[in-house]
Amino acid sequence: MAAEDLPSEFDIVILGTGLAESVVAAACSRVGQRVFHLDRRSYYAANWASFTFNGLLTWIQEHHEKSLPEDIQDFSHLLEDGEELIYLSTSDSTSITNLQVFCYTSEEDEEAQSGDAPNTTEEEKAADELAVKASSETESADSKEAEAADGEEEEQMQGEEPEAEQPHPSAGSSQSTESRKKISYAQLVKEGRRFNIDLVSKLMFSRGSLVDLLIKSNVSRYAEFKNVSRILTYRHGNVEQVPCSRADVFASRQLSVIEKRKLMRFLTSCMEETEEQKAYNSRPYLEFLRNQQLGDNLQHFLLHSIAMVTDDTPTEEGLASSRHFLRCLGRYGNTPFLFPVYGLGEIPQCFCRMCAVFGGIYCLRHSVHCLIVDKDANRCKAVIDSRRQRISCSHFVVEEGYVAGDGKTEATPPRSLSRAILITDSSVLPSDSDQQVSMVTVPPEEAGCPAVKIVELCSSTMTCIPGTYLVHLTCQSVGSAYEDLSPLVTRMFSTPESRDQDHRPSVLWCLYFNMADGSALQMEGRRLPSNVHVCSGPDGGLGHEHAIQQAKSIFQKILPEEDFCPPAPNPEDIIYDGENTSASVGEEDQEEQNQDLQRDQDLQREE
Repeated sequence: MAAEDLPSEFDIVILGTGLAESVVAAACSRVGQRVFHLDRRSYYAANWASFTFNGLLTWIQEHHEKSLPEDIQDFSHLLEDGEELIYLSTSDSTSITNLQVFCYTSEEDEEAQSGDAPNTTEEEKAADELAVKASSETESADSKEAEAADGEEEEQMQGEEPEAEQPHPSAGSSQSTESRKKISYAQLVKEGRRFNIDLVSKLMFSRGSLVDLLIKSNVSRYAEFKNVSRILTYRHGNVEQVPCSRADVFASRQLSVIEKRKLMRFLTSCMEETEEQKAYNSRPYLEFLRNQQLGDNLQHFLLHSIAMVTDDTPTEEGLASSRHFLRCLGRYGNTPFLFPVYGLGEIPQCFCRMCAVFGGIYCLRHSVHCLIVDKDANRCKAVIDSRRQRISCSHFVVEEGYVAGDGKTEATPPRSLSRAILITDSSVLPSDSDQQVSMVTVPPEEAGCPAVKIVELCSSTMTCIPGTYLVHLTCQSVGSAYEDLSPLVTRMFSTPESRDQDHRPSVLWCLYFNMADGSALQMEGRRLPSNVHVCSGPDGGLGHEHAIQQAKSIFQKILPEEDFCPPAPNPEDIIYDGENTSASVGEEDQEEQNQDLQRDQDLQREE
């Protein structure tokens, strides 16, 4: 809708299109609220966004350019008696910091060097120039391209009946024995639209709150998903596969027969709480594992790859994490995780689509300058948008970056995440298939260092081109992202700084940056009206529990009597009454739909 045609009154105005804000928008619109959802950016999902390679270069350039502070405008003529203004922040420069870009591949491809240069569009040339300007340091190094095999079946989670079958990728020859031809930077730019690069790196637990919400609300129909096909760990300088399911344990060649029996016995026993486990409450989980007569191999797998905790994590927390991991096994495959095809940025957009279907209005490149507050009631009565229009609302939901500079007191320094994004030419653990989606855990190298989680994506996820892999590294920040993660990148991958470059994936291009940790949001000390609700950005957890719980909490504050994201009707269930185009679901159809959902859930529990 054109901004000049906007209504002057809504039930809820939402500023920012991150995951939590988008879920709130969908939930409110679904139960009949009039929702106005806007974002000052030109793209959806804020710090949850996915970009093409060329789009990421533009995003980098925009962050390197220092935006001038906007003059505070006078909107006092729009105020009525008993009202005051609260101005919002005009920039969010603190959520992304310390960007550093490195290019380790040749600038031109082999065809161009031989004189047979491919055609290049003006847009690709512009993107090339942006990358050169954005790079804080570039180096050239030869790299190789793996021959990719196509034909993988993509698993789709449809509505209430997500496919439970494991994907069947086509077999390919081992990458370590094949010669890989060079991929140039020019080729990355030329095929940049085939990349979908996430700013945040997360996975979806198959029995986590996000998957449950996607199924319940029928939003899953808007996206497709793939299984994470293997869990890996980095240990003693090598990448090893972690046996976590029954099939993996008995097929593993890393474990002896005795170790397999011990592991299966422990995995079975830890699912139920016992008096022995309670005796270790508040004591380190590692101590509990040692007293279970588990060897170093099993302790490493259970601590770092299944529970995904540290040595000093309390036993009750370690066991809870292990149980959650194990409960998620087998629902859709041999690992607990799913990943959305085309990247995580699809998920906020799916909820935005649901909001729009039920009447929500969207405007990008549109913002809110200030809030109009009733002094006596301490409630936001209206907002003033970037076109100086007064828009009345009952509730205002806002991304944290817009209010970061207003009345916020910080008892502790803000936390941040260190991120690295790599484009490589082969997998960290080559196998018969080159279409593996892998999650790699890297335990702390020494005390005081953070654990690192790595997600490696292949081309069948539609996030990178064939012959390349997209690798995401994430950890809690100690220093800058480059300081925290580049030593590990040098050890695990082939870069000009690596000592031994044989049999390692070559890094073609990489980006380091720090991102604000959304789990550090503190409401104390904020002088905001009672009907203004703040959403934080991505947190450091592997799953999406923090964002979904935050969205649910905000929804319940706004509409405590309403159901959170009830199922949207299927197209065949929609009934049209005369000329009234509003959709309603017949009671019999709704009852049948609920019965089908219950039947599917019972079957999943039995499996």
